[in-house]
Amino acid sequence: MFKSNSMNNRFILLTTLVFTAISAQCQSMFSFADSIRKEYKIPELAYAVLSSDNVFELEVLGVQRINKNYSANQKDKFHIGSNTKAITSFIAALLVEQNKISWNTKFFDLFPELKSKSKKEYQNITLQDLLTFRGKLPSYTYTNEKPTRTEITGNNAEQRYALAKYLLSQKPMQPNEIGLTPSNADYILAGLMLEKVSGKTYKDLVLDFGKSIGIHFGFDYPNMTDTLQPYGHDANLQPVLPFDNYKLNWLLSAGNINISIDEYTKFILLQLIGLKENTALLPKETFEKLLFGLPGFSFGWFNKTDSLTNHHIAYNTGNAGAFITYVEINKESDRAYILFTNSSTAQTSAGIAILLEELKRQYGK
Repeated sequence: MFKSNSMNNRFILLTTLVFTAISAQCQSMFSFADSIRKEYKIPELAYAVLSSDNVFELEVLGVQRINKNYSANQKDKFHIGSNTKAITSFIAALLVEQNKISWNTKFFDLFPELKSKSKKEYQNITLQDLLTFRGKLPSYTYTNEKPTRTEITGNNAEQRYALAKYLLSQKPMQPNEIGLTPSNADYILAGLMLEKVSGKTYKDLVLDFGKSIGIHFGFDYPNMTDTLQPYGHDANLQPVLPFDNYKLNWLLSAGNINISIDEYTKFILLQLIGLKENTALLPKETFEKLLFGLPGFSFGWFNKTDSLTNHHIAYNTGNAGAFITYVEINKESDRAYILFTNSSTAQTSAGIAILLEELKRQYGK
């Protein structure tokens, strides 16, 4: 493995700083962020700014539920939606490093029994295709009416397998202007591949990875298992009560992780360090591949080149109907910006966009 004492020591030090970062500038931003939170009616807002060797800001403010006096705290968990994809891709990279699978492993090499009833356009899709939105699978998210729950039966794992079978029988998506076919369906299939080669459930893969670097991942909306955690709020700013959201189980590897911002900051810190040097988990070149290896969308990350600075930026937005999260990593400026909210309104999106620009003005683009 790619051990680096300097990296390990830095990671330990900085994960301690995650809990203590504070400055006069930080206090100024806190006031600005809270004003944005109130103006744009965001119940709870968490944000962090970090580099590979410093945590400049980490704040959680507001309330866990609208019109309630349940104060926000640093251990509050947020559903991160599609920001799950970078975690799925990272786990895939670990399995590739362990020679349990390759980026070029074909889906039907692992599931040959599904090939005959699948569309011919999917015959050669690989793990890399699926993790980089090049699998051509049809668009699918939690709002799709088809397939229905009566069509997808069995335990959780069997349901995801049945959904994959259904999706493979559907008409493929036409690539966009840069060759991408963005679909959660790709990640559903990729999750099945990772389970098959590891002999572990997706949840166990995530939990094991978390333990290896001291992160506590959860699944589903946080209030599903703990009503003292933040409630998400829908597009009308109504609290989403705990319920059996079976479609989020179907989308498990595409967008169903929850985590507190202090824990998630450790994951992003690992990316920043890995872009600079080999780590104990993966070599530098793999971090480059994951975030920027392919144009438009690499492994769990959209990417772009800033027109003014020529900086390479990896980013993604998570929104499964009750929380909006946004994460951005700037390679050249060695900065990362994390914004978590527990609401899914148009105002929420507008508010965090303003906060992001102010954070960049303070800390660099």
